[in-house]
Amino acid sequence: MNKRLLLLLISCFSVTIAVAQENLTYQKPSASILALADYERAPSVSMDSKKEYMLLSYRNTYKTLEDLNQDEIRLGGLRINPVTNIGSATNFISNLKIRKVNAKTETQISSLPQNPRITHINWSPNEKKIAFTNTTATGVELWVIDVASASAKKLTDANLNANIGTPYNWMKDNETLLVKMLVKNRPALIDVKKDLPKGPTVSASDGSKSQNRTYPDLLKNKTDETNFETLMTSELYKVSISGKADFFKAADLYAGESVSSDGNYILLTTIQKPFSYIVPYNRFPLRSVVYDAAGKEIKVVNEVPLNEVIPKGFSSVRKGKRNMSWRTDKPATLSYVVALDEGDQAKKADYRDELFSWNAPFTAEPTSLLKTQQRYAGLIWGNDNLAVVYDDWYDTRNQKTYLINPGNPAQAPKIISDRNSQDIYSDPGNFETKRNEYNRYVLAIENNNAYLIGDGFTKEGQFPFIDEFNLGTLKSKRLYTSTFKDKKEDLLSIEDFKKGEVLVQIQSKNDYPNYYFRNIKSKKLTQLTTFKNPFESIKNVYKEVIKYKRKDGVDLSGTLYLPEGYDRTKKTEKLPLLIWAYPEEFKDKSSAGQSNKNPNEFTYPSYGSFIYWATKGYAVLDDASFPIIGEGTTEPNDTFMTQLIDDAAAAIDAVDKLGYINRKKCAIGGHSYGAFMTANLLTHSDLFACGIARSGAYNRTLTPFGFQSEQRNYWDVPAIYNEMSPFMTADKMKTPMLLVHGDADNNPGTFTLQSERYFQALKNLGAPVRLVLLPKEAHSYVAKENILHLLWEQDQFLEKYLKN
Repeated sequence: MNKRLLLLLISCFSVTIAVAQENLTYQKPSASILALADYERAPSVSMDSKKEYMLLSYRNTYKTLEDLNQDEIRLGGLRINPVTNIGSATNFISNLKIRKVNAKTETQISSLPQNPRITHINWSPNEKKIAFTNTTATGVELWVIDVASASAKKLTDANLNANIGTPYNWMKDNETLLVKMLVKNRPALIDVKKDLPKGPTVSASDGSKSQNRTYPDLLKNKTDETNFETLMTSELYKVSISGKADFFKAADLYAGESVSSDGNYILLTTIQKPFSYIVPYNRFPLRSVVYDAAGKEIKVVNEVPLNEVIPKGFSSVRKGKRNMSWRTDKPATLSYVVALDEGDQAKKADYRDELFSWNAPFTAEPTSLLKTQQRYAGLIWGNDNLAVVYDDWYDTRNQKTYLINPGNPAQAPKIISDRNSQDIYSDPGNFETKRNEYNRYVLAIENNNAYLIGDGFTKEGQFPFIDEFNLGTLKSKRLYTSTFKDKKEDLLSIEDFKKGEVLVQIQSKNDYPNYYFRNIKSKKLTQLTTFKNPFESIKNVYKEVIKYKRKDGVDLSGTLYLPEGYDRTKKTEKLPLLIWAYPEEFKDKSSAGQSNKNPNEFTYPSYGSFIYWATKGYAVLDDASFPIIGEGTTEPNDTFMTQLIDDAAAAIDAVDKLGYINRKKCAIGGHSYGAFMTANLLTHSDLFACGIARSGAYNRTLTPFGFQSEQRNYWDVPAIYNEMSPFMTADKMKTPMLLVHGDADNNPGTFTLQSERYFQALKNLGAPVRLVLLPKEAHSYVAKENILHLLWEQDQFLEKYLKN
């Protein structure tokens, strides 16, 4: 081989490697984007029920890559740090302050742990104490705050088991907490890499049909089973606020602990065997037992077998007792529901579920309170004579609301609402609740009236409201409607029914959401917090909710942003357009055409939208409507591609009609199902110059038992699965696309493999595509290094393929 040819081959090989991958270090976006992305997060606020004190919780704006670089074990659908025994994705609070609501300044809580990593914050029943956990390098501690003195105290060593949920419960006496602790001398976890298997892993089917989705992080073998059992096992202790710990219950796989309203009984739910390799831990066998406060067993109230088989359909459920919990209006009464159709929505039945009430000590038979026409969907206890019950049915999107008399089940229920759950313009609102003598929340009833707080979406805009609902006449009377047209007012809770005092949150495009007391009688406003806008640099960006129609007449909308200083009168400069969207399924055109967008919502740029690029000379249509509609017996996905392209074309046409854009310079972007949308639009239309698809699924044969709102499996409708899969038509995709994925995605169906295989197909077929894998990120991105680099990648991509 001559020297010249050898040099040429080496040169070609080097170019091939350079195209295949780049060894980049972390980059930061341009100054205008960085100024918005690198901000200080305002604290979150929690108030006691009397609105005397507020707790302010401070959290870092982002995690760091170091935060993500921790020990992690993935078992049973959980991701756990086996050293600290808490979920590896837990968000921690770094500081706590407290303030009297009527005061002007907050007080730093004293004696907090050094370098605190706080979570699981809960007020005591009388709201004079606040418990929280602190995670150290070796484990989880329990702490308590005295509200009056604003001081904190450690109650336990770093020995709590927080691997499933909150590891403690307040007892009724306000002096004691029921705490899950690690067992003493817990066996070491088995190293899967070093543990040699004693045989193959074998799974078998008994012939029963099910519709299980592609769950992540499942158990895979006997070693996983052993490690799962080790991590889930706890002992229960009663810990006083003085720090004294008394042993309560022996080691078990505790998955739920709740105390009766009167404090005399404790419901404990434990995970049983056999475990499963195809469903997560919450579908393992469960056993629920009620004990008295001293720990004596009273009654086994529920035993749930392994739940690997559920009939097809979103309104199908498992057999047996479900939704078991303590009634909040009674001292010690359990309620639960049982399916009357064996949980199978395909079976015809006059009634789908039956609601029961069961009084302690559970020697008498449970009392049937109601049979629901559709699938039980929740309730609000009021008193012995009144409760509100909901049912719904997914295929029709119907929701019914019942008033029942728990003390007289023979009294016929009253249906007070029968509506399309997706029809936001007819939403009557949510019933207000208040604390009762047990410090539990029940339906707020004043002079035989209940109260509804509604979001207030209408054709003309959003106008939240409060209605008084007469329980005798079943008629509503409007007490208050927010009339702001330059602000957004969220009605949070009614604090004084007689005086008309309401806790609200008010915001505008440039005003950060702050808390106020609103007197709905005098209209007086009293401001409680004064959080500042951290995004001053975009205060002059133009913002408008635009409404337009799809070619079949369906109403659509989106929030349009234009760069500061753009002349909307002359429109001489034609801007590139960025559209960010997420498809949503509907069963009727009317509901699909309703808008929940408010131009007065605070402009909060995040990596989850394109708003940053309004500072870079782009027009941005954020949260553009992309409804996919299937009326009657037709399913939305039957015409998915046609509707998707029509949604996109309508969005571009609408902004183009306003005269702002160069329609040849349009880009589309989305996350998760929005990424799936993006890949399909770039493949099947010529509307876009490029697109950004993040953490999506592109091959629907890898999600064969349903995805998003699709209930049918691959073998029911193989043509639809194949037609909707961008992977299947990768040879047609010729438009520049930026693929992004977290390399530790834990969302069912969007495993990182989806992007990796799609990229391989596109690359081998010659498509202009770039794949960026963000280290250690799950489905949502949290590390500052990764998010800033993501913004840089997107900025570089858009500058290259769209703007220039």
